Amino acid sequence: MKLSDKKRVNILDAAEQLFFENGVEHTTMDQIAKAAQASKRTVYNHFTTKHALFEAIITRMVEHLNQDDELRFSNEIAIDIQLTKIAQQEVSLLNSVHFLRIAKIAFMQMLQQPALAEDIASNQFGCMRYLESFLRQGVANNKLQIEDIEFAAKQFAFQLKSFVFYPVLFGFETPDSLPITKIIEQTVATFLSRYQAE
Repeated sequence: MKLSDKKRVNILDAAEQLFFENGVEHTTMDQIAKAAQASKRTVYNHFTTKHALFEAIITRMVEHLNQDDELRFSNEIAIDIQLTKIAQQEVSLLNSVHFLRIAKIAFMQMLQQPALAEDIASNQFGCMRYLESFLRQGVANNKLQIEDIEFAAKQFAFQLKSFVFYPVLFGFETPDSLPITKIIEQTVATFLSRYQAE
C-alpha cells in the first residue's frame, strides 16, 4: 500500500471513530487530523470538505457490510420456512455491530440532510435486495396472493426493523434483551395471514 493510500485509510479510520463517538457536527477536521496523525493539509488533500469525508466513510462501511447470500424461492420448501429463514438473516444483519454503527453515524446527519436520507434509502440492504423477486416467485407458484409486491416487501422488512432495529438503535433495548424468536414467528405469521394463497 502506498503511503498516500495508507494516510487515506488512517484518516477514514480516525473520522469514523470520532463520528461514532461524537457525531459529525461535533467533530472538527483538526480533531480528525490529530487522531489520524496527519497534518490538516493532508486531510484536505484527500477530502476537500467534512461532508465529502462523511460520504466516503458511509460508502466504505456499506461496502464492508457483511450480508448473507440472497435467498431464492423454492417450490419444494414450505413458504413459512422460507420466510422464517429470510427473517432470521434480516434480524442478524439489523442487530449486527457493523450495521448499528453505520446507523448511529448516519442517523443524525440524515435529519439535517434529506438528500442523504434518499441516497442511503436507495442502497438496498439485507432482504430488500431480493425480497420482491422472491415474493413474485411465490405468487407465480400460487403460494402467495399479493397485488402490490413492493408494498408487501416493505411490510415484511419494516415490521422486523420496528421490533429489532430501532429499539436497539435508540437504546431502549439491547440485541440480547429482545424476544427474537417470537418477533420472527409473529412477523411471518402476520404476513402469511394476509398474503398466503388459499
